[in-house]
Amino acid sequence: MIAVELISLVQDVISKHCEMQNVELKAGEKGCPKLYDTISAFANQSNGGIIILGVDQDDDYRICGVYDPQDIQVKITEQANQMSPVVRPLFTVAEYDGKIVVAAEIAECDLFSKPCFYKGAGIVRGSYIRVGDADLHMTEYEIYSYEAFRKKQNDELRSIERAGIETLDNAAIEVYKINIRSQKQNLAGLPDNQIYELQGVLNSGTATLTGLLLFGIYPQAFLPQLCITAVVIPGIKMGETGTDGERFIDNKKIEGRIPQMLDEALAFVQRNIKNTTIIKDDGGRYDKVEYPLKAIRELILNALVHRDYSIFTETSPVRIMIFRDRIEIESPGGLYGRLTIDSLGKVGGDTRNPYIAGAMEVLMKTENRFSGIPTVRLEMQKHGLPAPKFENLRGAFKVTLYNNTENPAPDVAEVGWDDPTQRIVDFCAIARTRKELSAQFGFASSSYFIKRYVTPLVDKNILRLTNPESPKSKNQKYVAEKK
Repeated sequence: MIAVELISLVQDVISKHCEMQNVELKAGEKGCPKLYDTISAFANQSNGGIIILGVDQDDDYRICGVYDPQDIQVKITEQANQMSPVVRPLFTVAEYDGKIVVAAEIAECDLFSKPCFYKGAGIVRGSYIRVGDADLHMTEYEIYSYEAFRKKQNDELRSIERAGIETLDNAAIEVYKINIRSQKQNLAGLPDNQIYELQGVLNSGTATLTGLLLFGIYPQAFLPQLCITAVVIPGIKMGETGTDGERFIDNKKIEGRIPQMLDEALAFVQRNIKNTTIIKDDGGRYDKVEYPLKAIRELILNALVHRDYSIFTETSPVRIMIFRDRIEIESPGGLYGRLTIDSLGKVGGDTRNPYIAGAMEVLMKTENRFSGIPTVRLEMQKHGLPAPKFENLRGAFKVTLYNNTENPAPDVAEVGWDDPTQRIVDFCAIARTRKELSAQFGFASSSYFIKRYVTPLVDKNILRLTNPESPKSKNQKYVAEKK
């Protein structure tokens, strides 16, 4: 940074009246402040950050200037030398409004050296992370994540107490055994147990976490929260309720092995998103799903295969939340290793669970070639929807898909006489109650089903109420108008 750039940055901060993710303000008018937490936070974040001294944030962002530009650089350097690893600030001095301001640029430290911490406080109390304009203590899990990557800790290979080979499903492991012998020639002639040990399924005869999640008869008997929780919310934020006061339209805890959870989660999403049939001008028709299922499958698969399986997160399930305007898929553990939000889908990343990923290639012919994120982006683009939103949160990774609508009720003229509209009309050849209708079409919430599918048909005079004077009567029924 040169002096002109520092002055421009100071002007920008003053005009905005706020610090930023990569900019910290300190007065420095009466002495050098303690900067250990900010130095640690900037050294631990992507692209580092800049500490500006000579601006008093507590006095309406007044340019106060530093007490001594030479001495303050010496004092900051002394503090930076007390970090592990040692930090080397890059200083810039400039005059602004007749006062001297100083910038200390803190570069991001090498990933294999993180977390950067103040040695006087120790790694647990001296490691910080930047969140907005605040420097917060790193959690024990965040510190562990760096250590696990540096030491190549394979949490997926930890043995699960009480889980012997008898806890694995014979049929599932037999299919795996046949596939791996046909796909990996070097393993073809080895005895079964040696293959299981080499592939991370067993560890000295005890099932590993990998073995249980891929082949266990019931993995959640040992690890209850390594599952998926899936919910459908009536509105656009958690806590909103439906017309009958229900918090969830659908709500399911999905358990089993990873392939089973993948299939069941995809089925849950499929039955809870819109599927309309579009009639073209030439008389042809095609189905349009609210979200591209191929993209959703990739995201659920990624969440199961690449989530963190350490003891810090084994009580946290993968979460799927379907709102009126979006779907959120959240997996425990942030991005792993050198991968960043900006590099997602552009470069090959580090694999947190290589044994699970490798076994899924054998079992389901999935690709472990980092093609999942590009596929998701392309599918959303082809579907005419906004690009997916990726967030690396503290201890979690979240993907959001938006449907680009306010989820209006379907237009019967557009949908045509097709599934499920025609089937609703056919079913109402005789008068049906709300409960009968929702049960027939597999909806847990009758109010949502009626509002979403049945009321538009009433508005179009395709169905009629048997008791129009009291439309909300609990005895209300719906019947098809005679043609």
